Amino acid sequence: MTFETLCKQVAHLLDEPEATISETENLLDRGLDSIRMMSLVESWRQDGVEVDFIALAENPTLSHWWELLSSAKRHA
Repeated sequence: MTFETLCKQVAHLLDEPEATISETENLLDRGLDSIRMMSLVESWRQDGVEVDFIALAENPTLSHWWELLSSAKRHA
């Protein structure tokens, strides 16, 4: 996973161009709901990335999510 991939995934769920979403913008304020967040978590888990939904919800920004994802344990 790359930061660009994360941006594409979130932009797709919001049905908006990637360039319109700031790295520090609150994604919940932008319209991302918990159901779509959970679908991201499940997708990442299927790819072997263990990430905590609560940690994502506490600071719902691309920059924070990338911090969590890039440091997350990976499972084969």
